[in-house]
Amino acid sequence: MMRVQRIAVYLLLFTSVSLSHLSAALSQTSATSATQETEAQRDGQHDFDFEIGTWEIHLSRLQDRLVGSKTWVKFDGTSVTRKVWDGRGNFEEFETDSPTGHIEGLTLRVYNPQTHQWSIYWANSKDPALGQAIQPMVGEFKNGVGEFYDQELWKGRSVYVRFIWSKITPNSAHFEQSFSDDGGKTWEVNWITDQTRVNAESGKTGNSTNR
Repeated sequence: MMRVQRIAVYLLLFTSVSLSHLSAALSQTSATSATQETEAQRDGQHDFDFEIGTWEIHLSRLQDRLVGSKTWVKFDGTSVTRKVWDGRGNFEEFETDSPTGHIEGLTLRVYNPQTHQWSIYWANSKDPALGQAIQPMVGEFKNGVGEFYDQELWKGRSVYVRFIWSKITPNSAHFEQSFSDDGGKTWEVNWITDQTRVNAESGKTGNSTNR
């Protein structure tokens, strides 16, 4: 009888130790996976390197926003983007004209290596709130497409704002701004920019991104 009891105790201890080792192994595997996932998170500090340089800009801007407008106003101009902070930021001067108006803007983009996200600050020279704190668009690039979001006021109403950069090549890029007044369920595009790089040897220059 005593022998049976000892065997039972040994089995119980063996099972407890085995389960303890198994739990520790699973915890270690989970921690290792989490570490590997963090280490594998891509470094996006060069995602906006394509923007560095001088560009010809072709802009289409919706005449009014979130009222069902179908009228687009065309602008043409230039932008110049310069690298700062060894690529962890860049500064863009933007200027376009149309028969109905003129747009001058400045964009500062800065990269956060801890969150792996970009913050984008845009200022329009005609903005009545110029000089006040600017709400940044925040986001990142995935599979060659950059998406950035924030929440702003438009005509007194709170709306979501989205920037999308896509169709990026060494000499061209496509940009869209959209608003949503239903919490992101639907989006209305109100600003479309297609840009083409100006070669340095051509001698062309330009002054120079919610828009």
